[in-house]
Amino acid sequence: MTSGSDDLSVRSANSALPRPQPPRERWFSRVGRLFPRDVATDVVTTSVRFHASPETLWQRILTYEDVPASPPLLLRVLLPHPVRTEGDKSCVGASVQCTYKGGDMVKHITVVEPPHLMQFEVTQQRLGIEGCIMTLGGSYEIRSCGDQTEVVLTTNYRGYLRPRYFWRPLERFLAHQLHRHILDGIRASLPRPGLSTTSAIAQR
Repeated sequence: MTSGSDDLSVRSANSALPRPQPPRERWFSRVGRLFPRDVATDVVTTSVRFHASPETLWQRILTYEDVPASPPLLLRVLLPHPVRTEGDKSCVGASVQCTYKGGDMVKHITVVEPPHLMQFEVTQQRLGIEGCIMTLGGSYEIRSCGDQTEVVLTTNYRGYLRPRYFWRPLERFLAHQLHRHILDGIRASLPRPGLSTTSAIAQR
């Protein structure tokens, strides 16, 4: 018969074992080892204009993890699938726990100015892509533009792979894809008269 203390020792030893890497995480780990790490901070911005008031859009702000529609194929292939968020995104100082299949992220809300601005910092990222990219934070800006309202999404990140002239365009393309997915989710949540947006999507 095994004593309770022996069982506790076994559980402690098992908990100390490293977490098995899922296939996507193993793939990114290999890519990270293939290329020298050369830290570079970058900012990606995407904006869309909606026929809706700032107050209406503020009430419909979504994070990537909140969008009910399935992400585009590229995001499904390269990023873990988002599951849910927990936490109050409308409160400065709040921590928002973002759960993914095989990973998680924690966002700390730093600025809330309804109905125009919400900013956050990423305090924890465990998505299996840390050898390539680390998300630093981001913001949602809502600007009145005549009879329309512009929503501007910004992501700050740190890219580690080089040569940067090769990897930077790929990283930015992925960030714009993620932004568009969020903006499409916001658009889909609007009442029927507010579904249309301008055809132009601004990227920086």
